[in-house]
Amino acid sequence: MRPTEQSGDEAKRFRAPDGLMRGSWLRRTVISVLERLLTRLTGRKPTSGYAALIETLPFGVACWGTDACLIASNSRFAERLGVTPDALAAGAAYHEVVKSLAQGGYMQSVREDWENRLLELHREDGSTLLIEERPLDGSGFVTLVMDVTESRRTNQLLTSIREEQRLLARRYHEEKLRAEAASRSKTSFLAHLSHDIRTPLNHIIGFADMMRQQPYGALGDPRYLGYVEAVKSSGERLLGFFGSILELAELEGGRREMKADRFTADELLVGVFRRFAGQAQHAGVTFGLGGPCHALITADRFALERMMSNLVENAVRFTPRGGKVTLAAYAAADGVVLEITDTGIGMGQERLETLSQPFVFGDAALTRDREGAGLGIAIARAIAELSGGHLAIDSRQGLGTTVAISLPLLAETEAKAA
Repeated sequence: MRPTEQSGDEAKRFRAPDGLMRGSWLRRTVISVLERLLTRLTGRKPTSGYAALIETLPFGVACWGTDACLIASNSRFAERLGVTPDALAAGAAYHEVVKSLAQGGYMQSVREDWENRLLELHREDGSTLLIEERPLDGSGFVTLVMDVTESRRTNQLLTSIREEQRLLARRYHEEKLRAEAASRSKTSFLAHLSHDIRTPLNHIIGFADMMRQQPYGALGDPRYLGYVEAVKSSGERLLGFFGSILELAELEGGRREMKADRFTADELLVGVFRRFAGQAQHAGVTFGLGGPCHALITADRFALERMMSNLVENAVRFTPRGGKVTLAAYAAADGVVLEITDTGIGMGQERLETLSQPFVFGDAALTRDREGAGLGIAIARAIAELSGGHLAIDSRQGLGTTVAISLPLLAETEAKAA
C-alpha cells in the first residue's frame, strides 16, 4: 500500500466511534502511526495524504528528522507558536522553533527519562501548554503541543469543589453527631422525668380511688367525693400525658422494639372502631367504617393500634357535633393504605408544616376547649416510620382532614404460609 493511501486509512482510525478524538489513547495511536509513516517518508517531501492526516489531530504536531530539522507540522502547532503555518517551512531548525515557542513564558520539566520528555510551558497571558517529545523508532522524533489551560482551570475548580464538599461533609458529620448526642440527652432526660413523675402520680391516683370507695368510713360532706373524683381523673389525664412523653422518647431514641405480628387491615380497623364508637356517639359525631380490605400486614399490632387510636382520637376531638369520621383501608400492589377522614375544623398550610412537632397546637380559638398535649401526630408518625411506612396529611381549613398511612404489604407467598 502506498503511504498516501495508508495515511488516509489511519486518519479514519484516529477517531473514536462517536467521531471525536480523545486523550492518551489518541496520543499513543498517533505516535505509533507517525513512527510507521515517518520511516517511509524520511528524506522525502510529505505527501498531501500525510499532511491531511496530521491536520486532523486536535493538538499541535511537529515531526523532526534525525538532523533535528522540521519535516512536517500541522496548523495547530503553528497556532501554539503564534505564527502562520506558512512560516514553518520544512527544514526549520528544532532549537529555533523551540526558542520561538518558549518566548514570553517559562518552561517547567514534568517528567524526563532517557526516551521521553514532558514539559509545561507557562505563558505570560496565563495559558499553559503541555509539550511532549518522543523518539520515532530511530527515524527522528515528534513534538506534541496541547493547550491545557482550560483543563487545568477545570481541575483546579474541581479540586476546590471537592475540598469544599469534604469540609461540608465533615461539618455535616460533626453537626449530626452533636444533634444525635443532644437527642439522646433529651430522650434520656424525658424518660427519667416521666418515670420520676409517674411513680408519685400512681400513688395519688391510687389514694384518690381508695378515698372514692370510702373503705374506712364516709368522707363526710358529699362535696369531698366530687373533689376526689376530680383528683383521680386529673391524675389519670396527667399520667397519660407523661406516658405519651415517655413513648415518644422511646420511639425517637430507637429504643422501642417493634414486633412482627401478622394481622389483616380489617382486624386492625374493626378493633379501633369498636374502641371509639362510644366516644364518637357521645360527641355527636357519626363514626363510619369502610368496606373490607383483606390486606395482610406484618407489623407491631399494638403499636399500630396506638397509632390509629391517636389519629382517631384527634379526628373525633376536632370534629364538631354533627360531623363525620371515617376509617378505611385500601390494598395496593406494593402496600396497604390506612385512612382516617374527618369533616372537622381542618388546618391551614402553616399549621400543617409544624404538625409533627410535639406540643405544637393550632389557633388557640380552635383548641382551647379541646384537651391534649399535641403529641398524637408525632407519636403516630414515629410509629409509621418505624413500621417501614409513611404518614401523610391533607387538610383544608374549615373542610376537614385526611390522614393516610402507607405500610408495606406482606408478600402473597408469605400470606399463604401464615
